[in-house]
Amino acid sequence: MSAEATNPATPGPITDPVYGPATGQTARRKARPRLDLRRLGQRALLGSPARDRLPDAIGHVVDAHRAHHPDADLEPLRRAYVLAESSHRGQMRKSGEPYITHPLAVTLILAELGAETTTLTASLLHDTVEDTDVTLDQVGTEFGKEVRYLVDGVTKLEKVDYGAAAEPETFRKMLVATGNDVRVMSIKLADRLHNMRTLGVMRPEKQARIAKVTRDVLIPLAERLGVQALKTELEDLVFAILHREEYTHTRELIAENDARAADPLAEVVGDVRAVLQDADIPAEVLVRPRHFVSVHRVSRKRRQLRGADFGRVLVLVGEDADCYAVLGELHTCMTPVVSEFKDFIAVPKFNLYQSLHTAVARPDGQVVEVLIRTHQMHKVAEAGVVALGNPYTPGTEESPAEGERIDPTRPGWLSRLLDWQRAAPDPDTFWSTLREDLAQDREITVFRPDGGTLGLPEGASCVDAAYAQYGEDAHACIGARVNGRLATLSTVLKDGDTVQLLMGQDPASEPSREWLDHAHTAAARIAIQRWLTTHPAPADGTAVEGAASEGVPPGAVTAVALDGAGPSGPAGPVGPPVASVASPEGAERTAAVSVPQSTRPAANVVLDQPGAAVRLAGCCTPVPPDEVTGFAVRGGVVTVHRAECAAVARMKSAGRAEIGVRWGESSECRVTLVAESFVRPHLLADLTEAMALEGAEIVSATVEPPSQQQVRHTYTVQLPDASHLPALMRAMRNVPGVFDVNRARHAAAAS
Repeated sequence: MSAEATNPATPGPITDPVYGPATGQTARRKARPRLDLRRLGQRALLGSPARDRLPDAIGHVVDAHRAHHPDADLEPLRRAYVLAESSHRGQMRKSGEPYITHPLAVTLILAELGAETTTLTASLLHDTVEDTDVTLDQVGTEFGKEVRYLVDGVTKLEKVDYGAAAEPETFRKMLVATGNDVRVMSIKLADRLHNMRTLGVMRPEKQARIAKVTRDVLIPLAERLGVQALKTELEDLVFAILHREEYTHTRELIAENDARAADPLAEVVGDVRAVLQDADIPAEVLVRPRHFVSVHRVSRKRRQLRGADFGRVLVLVGEDADCYAVLGELHTCMTPVVSEFKDFIAVPKFNLYQSLHTAVARPDGQVVEVLIRTHQMHKVAEAGVVALGNPYTPGTEESPAEGERIDPTRPGWLSRLLDWQRAAPDPDTFWSTLREDLAQDREITVFRPDGGTLGLPEGASCVDAAYAQYGEDAHACIGARVNGRLATLSTVLKDGDTVQLLMGQDPASEPSREWLDHAHTAAARIAIQRWLTTHPAPADGTAVEGAASEGVPPGAVTAVALDGAGPSGPAGPVGPPVASVASPEGAERTAAVSVPQSTRPAANVVLDQPGAAVRLAGCCTPVPPDEVTGFAVRGGVVTVHRAECAAVARMKSAGRAEIGVRWGESSECRVTLVAESFVRPHLLADLTEAMALEGAEIVSATVEPPSQQQVRHTYTVQLPDASHLPALMRAMRNVPGVFDVNRARHAAAAS
């Protein structure tokens, strides 16, 4: 739908809705041949031309279209214009221009971006069904199913009230009908751009309302679809309306820079051209000025701007290999800033963007950013999905079925968007998740061990990586390795990290509600919320099995309930433990399940000091066949330590006399083990069952509250034979989610 009023647009510098014409670099970059709307309106009122010639009013559109598609059939454009002009005849915009000037302007925007004929035809007709007596059936009969589909999609999108209470469900329904063809979104974005260009005569409050919707929804959409030419101009127009003081200041900065005699960017362009000429690399080198919002962002980051901060150097070449050749020459002949290098050719961005980014330092210390890409990459960088043409792919092995469409960005953001809306448990979840995703404007690339890549928003965690790679199967994820090191699922990933996701084998694995705190992508949040919605927590407060591993809040008492005698296996039962958990103050709290500890001897130890009582040291819990030594303590008791225990060194340095000890014939022993694991449901039950199968009897157990998705368990167990200890520790390590098991090493004071 068009704006209520418009200002005349003539060829030359753009005019923003608040401050008038732009100046300097921005004007030079933004200047495009624009429609003279009053002149076109006069032509339109003269009536339709003869059938054998194109109307003068669409001459600009035809010229722009032929520049990208020299062999295009222009007959559909002629017929579409004739129908649109006759249908809108008599309708006027509030500025007094004929209404037909709006679809003409929208179509010119798309033609300049390289849209194919079908898109331009639908663009000319995009308001006819909503605002005139033309029907969709009529459009389909005269222009075919594709044009009908596009016009229908745009008409439905026009009905979306982005500020209404019903917007989540409305937008969701519209997405189902229009999201499979990105050309619908392209026409909508061009429509909004023309409306934003013509907001000048509207009331300030209405300008602000439209600008906010454009900022929150449509600019991020343009970014996701890669249509940078539309995105940057929309950003500047919104900036001028919503941040007038900052816009004025930025405008003054640009004007001051244009008035300077020296232009460091132009000097670097000359240097780059000379380097490439000497290397015999054909290339086009030019200055690419920053738009208003970009200059504003740089000024906030660096405070004091210098000439090189107002733009970048753009190098355009013919082939991909030439990009790397240019990079090599620049890094050899100039002073590169290596930290600024990024390769978006080998790893394209989610919105199809490809380019090499680097920077070179001038002798005066100014750093100039350089973008290197092919002409085709540049076309896609500016026009995104618009440059990809028709999403139909007839004649290929993967041709869609009749009436279906293929999103040319698949697998891409818009494709994922359709999956989200189907998976979201309710419209509000989908809408809030979509808004959060649209607000994330930076992306990182992480690598899988097999060499594949995952594109994730900046700030994404291992939770996001899991759902990006495995979908809902990520419910079984129990941990990760980041750059070869064990990491929790809450670990925030950085660009270039290598991520190996560790998957559990339990088909009943469940996501934790805590994961939502670390999920930043829509795919992860919707999958987790969907599971939680369909698996509500018990309402009666009953403890859930495995609660200790499901994300118990810090300070809560972890009930290590083992159902009476606990799980038992062929090797014998697991003794009921004394289960405890550390409170926030550091004091240990004991859970309700407890039994007297076993009174059987921990192990048979023979002393060189007959008659003395024996106690195995708790700091190192020695077991046969450990090398041991003893020290006398109060009460005539001899404590037995492992020879490498830190307490032994301390007591020796204090002059304490050692007492000879050795293991007797009996091999029964008691040992304390510490298991570290990732958070997952049922972990405690699985771990104690594995211990039971190895014949271990649990004397006591302590499970600490989870921290950063990790849980620490401490078990004191009685073994019938010390030789079983290695097998017991292996069995514990083999439990999914457990990543380490060690003998306890307490920092106990010397006894």
